[in-house]
Amino acid sequence: MDFTTGLRAVANASGEEPVDWSAVATAAKASTDPGTLSLSESEQAGYAADVRDARSAISSLTGRSFAVPDTIEVQNRHHWIDANVETFRRVFEPLSREGVSIHRLTRTVNTATTAGTLAYVARHVLGQYDPLLLADGDPNHELYFVHPNVVRAAETLDVEYPRFRRWIAFHEVTHAAEFGAAPWLSEYLGDRLHEAIEELSRYDVPRSSFAELNVAMTTVEGYAELLMDHAFDAESADLREKLDARRRGGDPLSRVIRRLLGFTLKRQQYERGRAFFDTVAGARGIDGVGVVWDRPENLPTEAELEQPKRWLDRMD
Repeated sequence: MDFTTGLRAVANASGEEPVDWSAVATAAKASTDPGTLSLSESEQAGYAADVRDARSAISSLTGRSFAVPDTIEVQNRHHWIDANVETFRRVFEPLSREGVSIHRLTRTVNTATTAGTLAYVARHVLGQYDPLLLADGDPNHELYFVHPNVVRAAETLDVEYPRFRRWIAFHEVTHAAEFGAAPWLSEYLGDRLHEAIEELSRYDVPRSSFAELNVAMTTVEGYAELLMDHAFDAESADLREKLDARRRGGDPLSRVIRRLLGFTLKRQQYERGRAFFDTVAGARGIDGVGVVWDRPENLPTEAELEQPKRWLDRMD
């Protein structure tokens, strides 16, 4: 790691946008060990086999066909940063309003904050299904695995690496299943994210857009959790317990950082969404749960997440 290079990149942030994205990539990578990406042939084949098996198992469970990316990317941490800088830039594009002058100090702070966020996430993210939100109608999607983090997390959690790698593959493929079952979902999330950023650019608080986005993401994460426990294998309780502890744990500083970066909200989405779908699946079975993806109007409301019976009654 080269912190001097990162600090220099941030200090010299320039351009017309609120964030110097080139400096973000440089600073994030300078402060992050890329990790090793020396995979054996069996490991390379293992990632591909895990994805194929996950697709088959989840398709059989849900009765819904869906596509996964033709190729998957096994990345190191620097690769992940490069892949996500462009996503961040698309998301925050509305903040780059033409004719609005950005003070150099503001740009420097924005650049440092964004670089720090990407660096932190790059050191912790395990896998990512990216439907390319806000990508000008681009129908493509990507499936990433951050190999050094997968290996490290398996060691930290005391889980066999091949089994843990398979778990991560199943989790990301459940997201591919959701977006495949709901062709409208990518645009729906993208529109609300765009609306929220647009409101922020006008210095408004985007309560409605963020609320709708949070409900949708709670649904996405909860459904994925439900499918995981039914599709992975019959002995997944140990992995579930260890991963739940990982989401809640860490030293005090890590917990503060995770809260500031929204990881606490993400954990709440997992837990609330799973509780909702446990109730719905108990009443309707896995097949009945899938109706949530038939159209946007079938997403639960905030109130229905807390009282699933209200959603069940509405779907009758």
